[in-house]
Amino acid sequence: MNTSTTTRASTITTQDGTQIYFKDWGVGQPIVFSHGWPLNSDSWEGQMQFFASKGYRCIAHDRRGHGRSTQPWMGNEMDTYSDDLATLIQALDLRDLVLIGHSTGGGEVTRYVGRHGVGRVAKVILVSAVPPLIVKTDANPDGVPIEALDQVRAAHLADRSQFYKDFFSGPFCGFNRPGAKVSQGIIDSFWLQSMQSGLTNAFDCIKAFSETDFTEDLKKFENTPTLIIHGDDDQIVPIGASAMKSSQLVRGATLKIYEGAPHALPATHAERLNADMLEFLRS
Repeated sequence: MNTSTTTRASTITTQDGTQIYFKDWGVGQPIVFSHGWPLNSDSWEGQMQFFASKGYRCIAHDRRGHGRSTQPWMGNEMDTYSDDLATLIQALDLRDLVLIGHSTGGGEVTRYVGRHGVGRVAKVILVSAVPPLIVKTDANPDGVPIEALDQVRAAHLADRSQFYKDFFSGPFCGFNRPGAKVSQGIIDSFWLQSMQSGLTNAFDCIKAFSETDFTEDLKKFENTPTLIIHGDDDQIVPIGASAMKSSQLVRGATLKIYEGAPHALPATHAERLNADMLEFLRS
């Protein structure tokens, strides 16, 4: 288990010396938010403001190598991500907490449960999350072909700034669909967050979110109430390889499918998502 010390407000230091930035808003039952790739905790601000105003303590961190956290060469994989999350939870002594993960953050949350258990966890919410496995294999025919992931890696190395602009103005938010209501503000915010990540860290994270198998982790959710929310027009994390399978692996999980919705639900479907998550937390 990693140990940590609180070095200054809103920063903890992990066992390998990585500083993890976090924001901590509100008072009440704690909710810990884990963000998607290659964003940072700012992507959860709308939800944090909403839930803090409803009487919850909202905590979101920048994953190592992302946002305002330091950018180590090592540890850019799911085991260490989940251990960093455990370090934060222990440092703040959070109990009876709700874990909410979007996309890659859903993988981080799931691996946390697999490695650290549910002793401190009251509920889990997975939003457009990557588990159980993104990459296409013989056993996972609904996944994303490795060739497509290799194209993402190549584009990321060639000109990641332009790649991010194309990524967020297109499939990530579903803005490439006919009739989509495009928000330049969302595109600009996501681009800015992504450019704060380290090149190596974001590059390594592609393998982490797409090639990590979370099947056994999902089986360790035990009887923890779990809500899984996914858009059926998610062009980044196909629903067939993710939410549909995860909902079968987690005992008693509740699955909500947003028809015609894209990957970036916390931004594009914030009002509906917030209402569904609040109802689940209060149930």
